[in-house]
Amino acid sequence: MSSAIKSSAIKERLSNINHVATLYKTMVIFGIVFYLCYIFFHVTQPNWTKDLFSVSTIEKTLQKSNATDSPTHISHLLIGLIGSEKGWYHRKDYIESWWRPNEMRGYLHLDEDPEGELVPWSSASPPYRVSDNLTKFLEETNASAPVQIRMVHGIMETVREYQEGFRWLVMGDDDSIFFVDNMVDVLAKYDHTKYYYFGGQSEFILSNYWLSFNMGFGGAGLIFSYPLAKALANDMESCLRRYAYLDSADHITMMCIADIGVNLSPHKGIHQIDLRGNISGFLSYHPKSLLMSLHHFDMIEPIFPTMNRSESTRHLMKSANADQSRLLQQTICYHIQRNWSISISWGYSVHIYEKVISRGWLQNPIETFNTWVDTDWDPPHYMFNTRLLSNDSCEAPHVFFFQSTEKVSESSIFTSYNRSSSRDLPPCEDGSYSADYVSHIHVYSPALKRIEIDRCECCDVASLDGTNYMTIKLRECRPNEIIA
Repeated sequence: MSSAIKSSAIKERLSNINHVATLYKTMVIFGIVFYLCYIFFHVTQPNWTKDLFSVSTIEKTLQKSNATDSPTHISHLLIGLIGSEKGWYHRKDYIESWWRPNEMRGYLHLDEDPEGELVPWSSASPPYRVSDNLTKFLEETNASAPVQIRMVHGIMETVREYQEGFRWLVMGDDDSIFFVDNMVDVLAKYDHTKYYYFGGQSEFILSNYWLSFNMGFGGAGLIFSYPLAKALANDMESCLRRYAYLDSADHITMMCIADIGVNLSPHKGIHQIDLRGNISGFLSYHPKSLLMSLHHFDMIEPIFPTMNRSESTRHLMKSANADQSRLLQQTICYHIQRNWSISISWGYSVHIYEKVISRGWLQNPIETFNTWVDTDWDPPHYMFNTRLLSNDSCEAPHVFFFQSTEKVSESSIFTSYNRSSSRDLPPCEDGSYSADYVSHIHVYSPALKRIEIDRCECCDVASLDGTNYMTIKLRECRPNEIIA
């Protein structure tokens, strides 16, 4: 019996050993399989999970917030502005004229914390961030233009604040004037999940020649679609090392984007304003595109003759707030009985010519402005055709500037324009009537927003009864109507 008990105990131990061996063998096999999987997926494949701005992150974010059928809204814009603490004292009025607190998303990146009159920080301004300290990076790269490196780096810093939920990144300067409703309407026509780089070229030919005709000028606003913004942010440090020898932030940005495989899509409504002096001749003959931005207001005369720069900006915003879609859009009509041509730059100015002049000629800006820098180069100086200033009574316009606006009904918006000054010229001799007596012009336009502007509007002189008032009504051009 004792031997039977011993035999049973031995069998039980052997059985336990077999179980342990089997378990051990299973664990070894599992470990080998796990190790091979780890080697294959973790070592031989890129480690996307460690990449903050990786493709997988982009795809997840797009699925979560961007890849929807919902219309593009102002909340889909992420705005990054680059400025300086010293400059903000006199430039904040430009930004506050269009910034909408609690409605817009974005930041102003300053070079240092605000002090003095800037504290406490105005609730009418965008929230601010102090730019990253790049001292070590600048020393390592021996950067040619440290301030320009900081400006480009601001793209990554803006994206870092908002990892998701935006469709378009809009970068600008602390004196950029944006017309965000028009921006939204323009960008809504494009697929934000694709790679887009929108911007404006310089008005001055040599600026484009010296830098690049394929480059957007940053103060006018650079617009990046979501995947491009992420890709650019992800490559930021590497790209800044590659192009540390360049001395223009906009040029560096363009080079970085080119390395991603994307090129500039220029837009005629984005304006750098590389001009000097009186730009009323430029603003009065805007191309047939929605106005998206203006820049360099510190470098030009106030755009309204009786106001300073800040007042002029806010005054223009009065008409912009009434109807951005028509702002600066040129409409031309004729008063045949008096032989007059009338050119309206909605919300800014009206010009009366004492001669019938074709639209093809009137669409060219009058050269009231000067070149961005003095140059001995022969013309052309600009990226568009111009008309020279003239003392010819038949070619020099009577000039009226925007005064006020009011929505007079659900279907109509009223804008008024007052004469700027006397023309001090005799009447045109081509059988025309003098327009010297006209001092006020009233314009009525439809209250319906114009998003599709494949064709300009037409207009009619509704009344001119011998008083000093002229009334004009804007309307859609009739099929086959000829503006002549």
